[in-house]
Amino acid sequence: MGEGVLVFAPVPVLTVTIEQQVEAVELHLHPGGQGVWQARMISALGSPVTLCAALGGETGEALTKLIEDEDLTLRAVRRSGDSGWYVHDRREGQRREIAAAPGVPLARHDLDELYNLALAEGLKSAVAVLSGPADPSVVAADVYRRLAMDLAGNGVRIVADLSGAYLDAVAGAGVAVLKVSHEELLDHGRAASDALDDLVEAGHRLKGEGAGTVLVSRAEEPALAFFDDRVMLVRVPPLQVVEHRGAGDSMSAGVAAVLARGGSIEEAVRTGAAAGALNVTRHGLGTGRAEAIAELVPRVELEPLQR
Repeated sequence: MGEGVLVFAPVPVLTVTIEQQVEAVELHLHPGGQGVWQARMISALGSPVTLCAALGGETGEALTKLIEDEDLTLRAVRRSGDSGWYVHDRREGQRREIAAAPGVPLARHDLDELYNLALAEGLKSAVAVLSGPADPSVVAADVYRRLAMDLAGNGVRIVADLSGAYLDAVAGAGVAVLKVSHEELLDHGRAASDALDDLVEAGHRLKGEGAGTVLVSRAEEPALAFFDDRVMLVRVPPLQVVEHRGAGDSMSAGVAAVLARGGSIEEAVRTGAAAGALNVTRHGLGTGRAEAIAELVPRVELEPLQR
């Protein structure tokens, strides 16, 4: 088993963003989706990372080139259907979606090939990150359950950043770290409200289902970290928000990067929180300088929750 990280990102999307820069209009093309943003941050933190994905059609060809330009290893299956995409207009400061398509659902043969590829790469890795699709129609949740059980059963530590049916699928599959936002807990009926007591109860239930450590992000409020028998408030230093999207993905990436190099779970949580805090100061998702994150890590406080 190596020291690298596998990121299972079965269906990345091509992102097209229109921006206004002084007097010029700019068009930006990037690979996107939760797994891509996580892999980018893991790489920025110095851990070797392999991204496994299925790519197809013209959008898939563009994604292949764009991902290969990132500082990571791409292992891809050429799928029979088109990859997904979206177009956002940010000329007035806020994102406005013009059009989007999640991509064609993965065909059985494509899925079998991708699963075998991800299993092989995961078995070479110290940590595997399971990232969710942009739309549930493109890949079934049971794929995540099988992959989590197969990898965890062979000694690979799993970091799962999932919601809805995907979270349900892996909660009892032996994952080392399960990260979820409080909004996702509410939307899926796992928490009665956003009150602290209800979120703590939801976190304990996820622990009871088998997750090693549970992280519940709470937007601008301190995250909750559920360790063996402790619940901690994760307090980050105050920073001005430029783009709130991607903070949770950066948190999961920071956790995975530290675990891959043999760090403690407490160090992993602090680093993940620092990576998420820094990410909101930037326009790029899953971005941030490692030295800036390192400076923030000692400023992250793990405070025992007083009940």
